[in-house]
Amino acid sequence: MHAPSAYCFDLDGTLIDSEVLWVEAIQTYLQEHGFTMPNAESQALVYGRSWRDIHHDITTRFPVLAMSVAAMEDAIIPYYARLSNARDIRMPSSIALLKRLAQTHPVCIVSGSSRRVVGEAVDMMGIRDCLRFYLGADDYAPGKPDPACYHLAATKLDLPPSACLVFEDSNAGTRAAKSAGMRCVVLARPERPPQDFSMADCVLPDLAAYADGAE
Repeated sequence: MHAPSAYCFDLDGTLIDSEVLWVEAIQTYLQEHGFTMPNAESQALVYGRSWRDIHHDITTRFPVLAMSVAAMEDAIIPYYARLSNARDIRMPSSIALLKRLAQTHPVCIVSGSSRRVVGEAVDMMGIRDCLRFYLGADDYAPGKPDPACYHLAATKLDLPPSACLVFEDSNAGTRAAKSAGMRCVVLARPERPPQDFSMADCVLPDLAAYADGAE
C-alpha cells in the first residue's frame, strides 16, 4: 500500500479534548433555560457530529430555543469558554504528530465545528503555520458521516481521496472518511464512550503510536 500524500485531522476529540466540554456546556445552557438532557443523550448529541447537526437536534427537541445556527453558537460558547479556560484541552501527542507530518506533507483540519471555533483552536495549539487549510461546518454540507467534507478536502489538496489519510475519533467521522475513499486511523481512547470502528484501517489508543505508513 502506497504511503499517504496528505493528512487530514479531525479536531474535537482528536487534537483537543473538547467534546466532553461541549456536552457539559450544552447541558448547563439547557438547564438554565429549564430543560434537562441526560449524559448519554448529550454525548450522542455531541460526539462525532457537526455543529449544524447539533443545532438542528436542539431546536427540534426544544422548539422554544429555536434560533439561527450562529445565534445558538454565540449563546453556548460562553459556557464552553468558561470550562475550556479552566483546563488545558490540547492533546500533546496528537498535536506533535500533526507537526511532524506537516514537515514533509500537506496537512489540514476537517472539523464539524464552525470555522470560528476551529480557528480559535488552531491558534490555541499554535499550528496555523503547519496547516495547508482548515474546514469547518460552514464550509460544507451535510455533516459527517456524509463524505462531503472529505471530498472537499481532497479537492482543495488537489489529490485523489485514495492519496489522503484521515485521523478521526468517531464512528461518524470514520464513515465519512471511508465513504470518501480515504484511509482512516482512529484514535479510540479507553476513557471515552465506545463506538463502532470496524470500518477503520487502524485503531490506536494514542496517536503517539502512529508510525508513517503503518496503517
